[in-house]
Amino acid sequence: MTVQEAKYLSKKIMESGEVPLLVGHFGVGKTDIAREIAEESGRELIILVLSQMEPGDLIGLPSRSEGKTIFLAPDWWPENDNCIIFLDEINRSHRSIRNAIMQLLIDRRIHNHVLPDGVWIIASMNPPDEDYDQVDLITDPAFLSRFFILEISPHVDEWLKWADKYDVPEEIKEFIKGNPEFLATSSPVSLKANIKPSPRSWFKLGKVLKNMSDEEKEKYAYFIASGILGPEVAKTFYDNTFSSVPTAREILLAGKIPSNNNKIHITNSMIIRIVDFFSSIDESTGKEMFAQVDTIAHNLLKLSRQVPKDSFFSLVRLLNELSNEPGIKGELCDKLLEKISYDA
Repeated sequence: MTVQEAKYLSKKIMESGEVPLLVGHFGVGKTDIAREIAEESGRELIILVLSQMEPGDLIGLPSRSEGKTIFLAPDWWPENDNCIIFLDEINRSHRSIRNAIMQLLIDRRIHNHVLPDGVWIIASMNPPDEDYDQVDLITDPAFLSRFFILEISPHVDEWLKWADKYDVPEEIKEFIKGNPEFLATSSPVSLKANIKPSPRSWFKLGKVLKNMSDEEKEKYAYFIASGILGPEVAKTFYDNTFSSVPTAREILLAGKIPSNNNKIHITNSMIIRIVDFFSSIDESTGKEMFAQVDTIAHNLLKLSRQVPKDSFFSLVRLLNELSNEPGIKGELCDKLLEKISYDA
């Protein structure tokens, strides 16, 4: 999702009393999201860079009172409820820090110190891949189930608007406009693969959906649900409840592309469905699709003329990755790339 979509949903999630987890590569704007939400809502922002903290920095130091050990409040502890706590670099924090964070997320307290009721919490981390210096990969479903995971991918159009605002030189803007693949690193590793639904996750999802209008649900319900239920369950839930977007087969074989695809959520949903379809294609389906490769290529080119360039490029990049796989899936993707390149 875009930075602005992540910002919008983060605020909705925190307003509902839940915790968003922003996942993205360095420099995509995770900290800026927290700063902008704090500024726009008039709240103080408390940034905790967890990778640089010792347990005593987070939980406070022990003291003695009336023959008992108590913990003094750490210096960052909020004095009122009009603030946001930003848990930064949660993937680079020590396990002892994450254990303390669990108490903060579950009980909204650390030892004898209880958070004021209205305090908002937001967290961030890098994607779970080998490019980052991480203590260990966060794959514990019990830990992840405490968050709504929002995976951020910078979009060229959005970044160009930001570049105009901050006076980035024209040479750089023109290069990125013509070469969107160089804007940022993409990561094929998704944290959402480790999320599983539970009674608690459905309850948390319900809290956020209650805080959204019907239009917001149609636009964002998949992103919200996939961040707490996992992508497969979220897709089924969204398709059965909110969707007006055609299936991947309808797009690829029948050329069914909605006329209102200028809405970013419809564009995103179409691309996501096609990506999921190609990623999970089996031998039988692959042979069926290969027999209709000309039709599929034609409809993909039709789609490319009606969605943003960077959105379609993400799909082309996936086809390129899958073309290296053995078997019919690789052959199909390779043939599609050949036909798209020839006819474009």
